[in-house]
Formats: sequence, structure tokens, C-alpha cells
Amino acid sequence: MPLRLVLGQLRVQEVRHNGLLGHTIVRADGSLHDLADVYLRTCTAGTARTYAYLLVDHLRWLECEVLKPESVGLRDLERYMGAVGAEVPGPYGQPWRPDKRPYGQSSLLTAAACLKGFYVFQGRQGINEALAKALDGTRLPTKADRRRSFLGHTLQALPSNPLTPTKTVRRRHPKMLPEQARPRLVEDLSSARDRMVVTWLDDGGFRIGELCGLHLTDLHLREGAPCGDCVSPHVHICHRERNANRARVKVKDPWVVESGVVRGGEVRRASPAMIHSYFEYITGEYPRSARHGMLLVQLHGPRRGEPWATAAARGMLRRAGIRVELGKILPKEFRHSFTSAVLDASDGNTMIAREAGGWKSAAMVEEVYGHTDVHDPVLASALERTWEEQ
Repeated sequence: MPLRLVLGQLRVQEVRHNGLLGHTIVRADGSLHDLADVYLRTCTAGTARTYAYLLVDHLRWLECEVLKPESVGLRDLERYMGAVGAEVPGPYGQPWRPDKRPYGQSSLLTAAACLKGFYVFQGRQGINEALAKALDGTRLPTKADRRRSFLGHTLQALPSNPLTPTKTVRRRHPKMLPEQARPRLVEDLSSARDRMVVTWLDDGGFRIGELCGLHLTDLHLREGAPCGDCVSPHVHICHRERNANRARVKVKDPWVVESGVVRGGEVRRASPAMIHSYFEYITGEYPRSARHGMLLVQLHGPRRGEPWATAAARGMLRRAGIRVELGKILPKEFRHSFTSAVLDASDGNTMIAREAGGWKSAAMVEEVYGHTDVHDPVLASALERTWEEQ
């Protein structure tokens, strides 16, 4: 059977579970892939979406290899992990995604977690229990595991995954904003909302889902806010599954509303420029008809006043970047430049950069941004002296 026909048998479909958006896998005739559907229902909305696309790719590979989830073995899963991350033919056969880029390190780690979860869940249903047992193993904790864990000295074992590839720490070089991008974009944009988006992305290091998911109640833009979480003006980034524009927050810190005041979540400080752009937008453009309480809304057309989606924000930045001859501007470039600037200002202190940008760990900041040649003041000073002497 041609590969393109096999790939068309399964696809990802959006569904609603108890009013919440979810994702499942369906066949060409519209019927559900029952086992995958039940497994994805156990995941949160954001995880279900990621796992659905990873899982459908794996199920398509099984069809191409004339295998079934009920009879697949650990050796088959190892072959799949090798094929999906391969760039050239090797011991595990041909690369599985010939028309797309192979999975990178991060995607392989996520795929390994997805497959382990799927087959362990399958084993709990009494299906292919031998594979589930082979995947659901444990390992001894390392010294780093004990340091990270509360009461780490009591750790005896941690879950392991034989599908997880060996992690290779490599320096990544994220794409930064072009020079003078912010002033040129702000000068070009005619809407106060769009200027506020550029200002908040640049000064706050927001992910685009965090910015589009903000509610007005999340903003405490004055000194001594009643929440007590931060003395300075700040913003609470709160994960919500029912946002009308489907914007979601990546880091799911717990939060509550007490006496009408938001507490908890991820706290991000607000600059004077962010506060100024907010009041310019709220007093000049925010429609009075909006009743949903979200910060960013559509300003024109029949859907005026409805929440603004992340796709619309990305499109606005892309078009503005092309107009001012900066090329396609991506929201993450603001975050990359913000984190790099904080590292420069703090002499390479990754803990400060982690708190400022809401990163999961200082190790992630170090891996992505902590390049010695960029942020080490001693090296920078040495280079300047060398250049002066030359």
C-alpha cells in the first residue's frame, strides 16, 4: 500500500469533554481509535494535544510496519524511536518522517514519555501487559535527583523509561530580535493594543499564550497590591482551561481568587512602559461591550470585543515586521532577547533570569542562553582590551 494512503487512515480531531477542549484520534471513516481516545482523556488539554500528534505518528508507523498496539514489543518501540529521530538510513532502518524534519532531542524525550504512558495505560486494561511491565521500571536516584527533591536523602527509586534517549547537553542559539526592532515596530503600529503587545513582550518576556490568556483581574499594576505576592506592580499568569480564545499558560502554578483578588500563579513584574501602554489601550480602545474580562480583544469587524487569539497576535507581528523590513517577527524572539538582556544586566546570574522570565529551571536558562562568550563580563572585558591593543 502506498505510504500516503497509510498516513491518511488516522488523524487528530478536536473534541469537547465536559465543556473542555480536548484532542483524540479518529480513523478515515470518522470512528474513534478507542484505546487512544480513552488514554488521551486522562491527559490535561495541553498535554492531550501534544500527545495526540505524537501518538498518531506512532500509530501510523505501526500500520506501515503491519503491527498492532496489542502485539508490539519493546524492540519495535526502540526501532520507532530510532527511525523517528533519524536523518539518514541506519541500523534501525529508514527515517520515518521523510517529508518532515526528524524529531529533535526535546521532541524525542516527549515522545518517549507519551509512548510509555500509552502502553502502561494499555497494560492496566489487561492488554500487552508484558510490554507495560518492561516500560514501567525504576532506577536509582542520582545525586542531582536527591538535591532537587525535598527530603531527597530518603529517595530509594525513581521511575525510568527505556525509550528515553541519552540526553546530550548542547548549546542552543535562539534567534534574537533584529536591532531597533521595538522602536521601529511601535512607530509603525497604529493601534494602542498592538503597541502594548510589543511593549509587554519586550519588557516582560511573556510567551504569547501567557499574554493572550491574561484577564483584567490578573493585572496588579500599582504599588502594594492587595494580593501581597509582590510589592511592585506585577502580573499574575494563571493557567485556565476555559479561555474563550484557547490561550493557555505553559507553567501551571496554583492560583486562587479570594475576595475578588487573584493570588498565586506565576508573578511577573511590570515596567513603567508596560503600565503606560496598558492605560493607553484601556482608556482609548478597549470596547465597553466586552463582558468576558480578558485583556486582549478584537477591535474591528463583526467579532469586535471578542477575545484575541494567539494566531491573530502572531499574524500582526509578522505583517508589521515585513512592513518595516525586519522580516518575519516571532513572539518568542522577544522572550529570547529579554532573557539574554537580563543575563547581561545580572552578570550572567541564571537564577535572576529564571525568576524574571518564568523559566522552569536555571539549568534551562544556562543551556539555552548561558553562553560564556555572550554573558561572561570577564571574557567581554578581556576581548575589549585585546581589541583596543590591536
